[in-house]
Formats: sequence, C-alpha cells, structure tokens
Amino acid sequence: MKPLDRILEAAKAAPRRIVLAEGEDPRIVEGAVRAAREGLAEIILVGRRAMVEARLAEAGETSGRIRIEDPATSALTARLAQAYHTLRAGKGIDAEAAAEALRAPLVFAAMMVREGEADGTVAGAVATTADTVRAALQTIGRAPGVSLVSSFFLMMLCAPHHVKKGAFVFSDCGLVVDPDAAGLADIAIASARSYEALAGLPAKVAMLSFSTAGSAVHERVSKVTEATRLAHEAAPDLVIDGELQFDTAFVEAVSAAKAPHSELHGQANVFVFPNLDAANIGYKIAQRIGGASAIGPILQGLAKPANDLSRGCNANDVFHMIAVTVVQAGAV
Repeated sequence: MKPLDRILEAAKAAPRRIVLAEGEDPRIVEGAVRAAREGLAEIILVGRRAMVEARLAEAGETSGRIRIEDPATSALTARLAQAYHTLRAGKGIDAEAAAEALRAPLVFAAMMVREGEADGTVAGAVATTADTVRAALQTIGRAPGVSLVSSFFLMMLCAPHHVKKGAFVFSDCGLVVDPDAAGLADIAIASARSYEALAGLPAKVAMLSFSTAGSAVHERVSKVTEATRLAHEAAPDLVIDGELQFDTAFVEAVSAAKAPHSELHGQANVFVFPNLDAANIGYKIAQRIGGASAIGPILQGLAKPANDLSRGCNANDVFHMIAVTVVQAGAV
C-alpha cells in the first residue's frame, strides 16, 4: 500500500471532527466536501453562513452533512469567548477584547479544538503561516513536556522515476528559523514520532550537515553532532545518526563508503535539516525538480492538531491535510 493510501485508510477507519477556519475559500470547500463524502472526517466549516452555503452549493454539496459555524451567530461564540478571556486574561485580554477576538475565524476554530468541539483544525490557504501558528499557540498551546513547536513536510516519493519509494519526513521546513542544538534535538524526536504515527513504520533519523562523520570541522557541524547526542540521550530507543550529508543518509552505497559504521546504512526516512534555510530549500528542490509530493507544513508539538496549508495549495492538498490531521488526532 502506498504511504498516502495508508494515511487515507487510517483516517477512514477512525474519522475525527476537523474544523477548517477558511470555509469561504473554494479550495477549502472542495477539499472538505471530498473528505466528507469519502468518510475521512466530520467536517466543520467556519465563515459567514451565506457565503459558505454558496460555496457548498457551487461544489454540489447539498446533503447537509457539513456543519457550518458562523462566529457572528454561532451558539458557541459566547462560551468560546468566555473561555478565551479566561485563557488570555493574564495577557491583558478583557471580556470585550475576547469577544472581538472570537469573531476571527482562526481563533474561533482553534478555540473549538481547545474546548473539545473539534479534534483538529486546518488553515493557511488564505492566512499566513505566522497568523495560523500564532492562533494555534495562543489557544491550543503546546503538548505537556514540549518546549518547542516545530513543523515538517511529508514527502511522498511514489512516481515511476523515483528509485527509492515511500514516505519521508523533512523538518523543520516552515517554522523554527535557526534552532540551537537542544532545539534541533527536540525537532528530531518530534519528527521521528510524527513519522511513526503517519507512516506506521519505525523512524530512522538522519541529522543533516555539509559534513559526514567529522569530515569537516566547523561550529555549524558541532551544533548537529551535539543535537544528535542530546537526541540519543533523550530518546535512546530511536535509530538516529549524525552528522551526515544527505547522500550518505539516503544512498546505501554512499553510506557504505562514507559512513560504514552508521546505523542508518543509507536508509533514513526522517531528515532533520540544520536550519530553516536548508530545510525550506531542500523540500522545494525535492518537490520541483525531484517530483516529490509535499504535504505540509504539518505542525508538531501542540496539545491537539492544528495544521498549516500553503497559500498556493489546491483542493487535493486540503483533502490530504485533513486526512493527516485526522490521523494525528487519533494519535494524541
């Protein structure tokens, strides 16, 4: 079974309630309608009711299976605003400001997740990553014991020209700009757990650098080797190695030549980049030149799932992100 098919089947086996904050966007609606029809999730669209209803009609959805929540008229708004006021009062948010904040679909959707009205949320087709992540952090918050929220892309190599096929995680491609060694170790462990939850296979983590096993001496290399040590210490059950160049982590013959003692043997499936520059460039090269399908950025480290779409996304991207969010919700 292809990795993406596995995720879709897992979502269908245990659908969850997913709220989409941008319910007036036609791409969101098209992806949501498909997800509802195929039984991936119970869909909730947030937006002005008349506009969302019009979008649903355009998509041919008249069954009433998709729930609409309009922050201006929803029966949930008053309770969610009160909960938001309690949550943010220490930050200077009074009751009036809380009521105003709940009129914003991003905040409304995230508060639905926090208060148990939904199991996960997806946004970012219209909103920026900064706004999407801020709403999630301020309302849903970090999972217990997590110090750093990060992101990853799920890279699918399934085309005929791909010599090595499967699902791979690239992180952090969208959020943490320049993590220190401790932050990089946190990203590595979170990415490994995310891979195992979504792919259903053991993670094999490569800590990437321009150096392999001490072939170069530089403070940037030292950060990666220290991050590898910290990750080993915090999660001794993980198969993790670094510092490694990408080809050493991905190609068995290169691994045998450059790092014969590596536990990975060129079979890494989780690639942790040293900073956002490298990660973002790397995933886009894999996508645009290599023909990999990229799902993300997917957030990790939150108490409940909240995911970010690219503003250049299409309806298929929305559909797949809903499936990923359902699977994440089942793993919480």
